[in-house]
Amino acid sequence: MNKNFLIVNANYYMDISSGLLKSAINSLPKNAKIKIINVPGVFEIPVTISRNIKKFDGFIALGCVIKGQTPHFDFISQASTDAIMKMSINSKKPIGNGIITCLNMKQAKARKKKGAEAANAVLSVLSQK
Repeated sequence: MNKNFLIVNANYYMDISSGLLKSAINSLPKNAKIKIINVPGVFEIPVTISRNIKKFDGFIALGCVIKGQTPHFDFISQASTDAIMKMSINSKKPIGNGIITCLNMKQAKARKKKGAEAANAVLSVLSQK
């Protein structure tokens, strides 16, 4: 599968995002063309994908949101998920959601390989006929 992929990586939690990124890249075909754009946080992922929606065949959104003491976690998680889903449906292009939402850092570290699941979801949709 010779396709172009954009990975948008929110690197607020650098240790977590690097694990997500590595697992996503390792799951894509060796001949795939991959561009990576780093953004400061999960909230910036949808606008970055939106600005590039016509340039790539598939997209992978990577990042981590950890619940804190305020409702910020709920707002960011819901807003980014909704935006990604709407973009995917409207553009008819797959966007793998590799944004992990965790209650603490221990959970986040245990889920660093979720980037591979997001990449595999995109590959699955692209292989549909």
